[in-house]
Order: sequence, then C-alpha cells, then structure tokens
Amino acid sequence: MPDEGGGGAHAHGAAADGTQIGTLSGIQPGEFAITRDGTWWHDGKPIPRRELVKLFATVLRREADGGFALVTPAERARVHVEDVPFLAEELEVTIEGGRQVLSLRTNVDRWVAAGPDRPIWVEQAPDSDEPAPYIRVSDGLDARLVRSVFYQLAELAEFGPADGRSGAETAPNQQGQEVLGVWSRGTFFPLDTTRAA
Repeated sequence: MPDEGGGGAHAHGAAADGTQIGTLSGIQPGEFAITRDGTWWHDGKPIPRRELVKLFATVLRREADGGFALVTPAERARVHVEDVPFLAEELEVTIEGGRQVLSLRTNVDRWVAAGPDRPIWVEQAPDSDEPAPYIRVSDGLDARLVRSVFYQLAELAEFGPADGRSGAETAPNQQGQEVLGVWSRGTFFPLDTTRAA
C-alpha cells in the first residue's frame, strides 16, 4: 500500500559517505535525492526547510535519459529519485460543468486536476502485491498517492469502461466490460493494476 508522507530523516539512515540514501546509491557530493517517503536530501542530509524544497521543486525537470535534474539558467544538479518526485497528500472533489473533478495537492503544495492530460493510474508495487497509485503532475513528473488519498478514491469508485476512455459517464466500453474506477473531467481512470500511464 502507498506510504504515508512525512517519514522524515529518521525514516532513512543518513549516508556518511554521501553515496547511499534509502535504496539509492552512487550519489555524488552536490547531488540531490528524493526518497520514497517524499524527503528531499542534499549532500547526504535531509533538507529541513519545506519552503526550500518547494522552491527546488519549481525547477525540477525530467531529462531525456529518464533521470531528473534541478535546472536553472546558471546550473544543473542531478537528482536521484527513489520512486517518483512527489506525493499526492490531499484530495478535493468538485463539480465543474456537471462533471466531477478530482484535484490532488502534492507535498510541495501544487494542485493537480486529474483529466486526459493528467491521468491517474495504478501499478503493482515492486516489492509487494500492493497497489501503487500515481497521478501525472507535469511532463515526466509524477506523484504517488498516499494511502489515505487512495482510500478516498476507492470510496468514490464506480463501474466504468475498462478502456478508460472519455465519454458518457455511464457507458460501458465496446466489449461491454466495466471495471471499478473514478471519473475526473469526463475521463474514467480504472483503479486496478492492469492499466499504465
């Protein structure tokens, strides 16, 4: 099941040599790391100031090779990411134009509304059979939903088209099969592990 956010420094031993944090290795001096619990690290130590983490998050980019970096006009710093860069810690449900909209707040206070360009999907956690739900935050940057938010989504779940297509919120897919999932901005997102983003 998804981890709750805020594990903090005690969740992972500080790396004396600066090369191992959580399951991440090969971290060089001056590089950053983001562990699965959402903690940001620099030079083997957790970054204690939330406002500083929020600032760094504004310049986080996904690289062409699949890696991550903090990119400013003056410099670029590599970021090692244990799972995904962000956690989705809060869910807000609203109605816009007669359609349900699911908005999620990340651990860096960015709100993201699920929809065709910001999908929700569920994978199987690599170390267990537990579901690992995610939402696309921006190009190549994702957030994993914390357990409490996933439970809230599960409470909103209803049957919808297995192919996750947009359309009438009661229509089955072409094969007539339906699965449990949630609607946001006219798009259905299955809450099983058979569909990836």
